[in-house]
Amino acid sequence: MRQGLMKPVLPLLPVLVPAGASLLLWAAWLGWDQQRDVHPDGSATGPYAAWQVIGLVLTLLVPVYWAASRRHVAAAVLGTTAGLTVAAWADWSDDSSGLFVIGVGMVMVGSLAVTAVASTVIASVTRGGPRSAVR
Repeated sequence: MRQGLMKPVLPLLPVLVPAGASLLLWAAWLGWDQQRDVHPDGSATGPYAAWQVIGLVLTLLVPVYWAASRRHVAAAVLGTTAGLTVAAWADWSDDSSGLFVIGVGMVMVGSLAVTAVASTVIASVTRGGPRSAVR
């Protein structure tokens, strides 16, 4: 009975793992920082520091590698892009100007492009791994 319940979920794992990881990693790296930094000259930056975004990107390589190395390139791209897009929408949707939609669109297009390249490279590099070297 238990295996029967998991059967429809197993084919979706290559999409669900990157999507869920993207949501969780966004919350861990960016979700807690909501304040802009105001400098003495009156200019404001933020709310995210460069190290937070770099940390998010580097840790996202783990679920992308997991899916892409198993030849699920499209799942890695779509799952990661969907997760980051939903996270950005949830995080920024309280903006009263409505400009958050442009930022969410930029997150979607950027993550789609970068994840597509990274997944393709990972899949092609792991394809010629140790198994094919020994003949």
